[in-house]
Amino acid sequence: MKQGELLYSGKAKSVYLTDEDDVLLVKFRDDITAFDGGKKEVLSEKGAFNARVSEYLFRYLERHHVKTHLIGMMDRSTMLVRRLEMIPLEVIVRNVAAGSMARNYPIKEGTPLDPPVIVIDLKDDARHDPMLNDDLIFALGLSTPEELATIKREALRVNSVLAALFDSLGITLVDFKIEFGRGKDGVYLGDEISMDSMRLWDKKTGESLDKDVFRFGKGDVMEVYRRVSERILS
Repeated sequence: MKQGELLYSGKAKSVYLTDEDDVLLVKFRDDITAFDGGKKEVLSEKGAFNARVSEYLFRYLERHHVKTHLIGMMDRSTMLVRRLEMIPLEVIVRNVAAGSMARNYPIKEGTPLDPPVIVIDLKDDARHDPMLNDDLIFALGLSTPEELATIKREALRVNSVLAALFDSLGITLVDFKIEFGRGKDGVYLGDEISMDSMRLWDKKTGESLDKDVFRFGKGDVMEVYRRVSERILS
């Protein structure tokens, strides 16, 4: 598989064409950002940690009947994926009130949410990813009702599978962000699932085990990423 020209470069990943029309390369870079890019650093091995965790979780989800874009790994930080037409929605599943939910609504951080809450934002950095409802999604032509129903169903399936996995590792899956895209035979889970896109708390200590460590200066984020990776991959 040969790497082609750069197709897209985001905050922490670069996507390249290949010599096969339906296959892309995703390079997980060592960049880490927070607050809409207002806080940035480059941390050695960060991309490799996120790539390996994403690969493991994608394969784990596929064993539980979730379709993902993963094909395989080219190296420790480069993923081979199916080319999808990405749907510009950020789908957030919340099991515990935290972050912006606790800041913006009258609910205390740490409150369990049963059933889980699905929040969908427009993927648009220039507009700071505003929250959407179903009517806005359809008015903007972002998805069909059938696609949105699939997205919500699959998001809850991902949540159920991963929450149980993390629970077995002594970790609370507080919330996470995922993205979906259109493939030749339906909707697939795309993008990544890593410490950058999840909020994880240690069940015993309540310690943050995700990008909040970097975001709020809670300690050595790379040491946390290493420890979480070992727990997931062991």
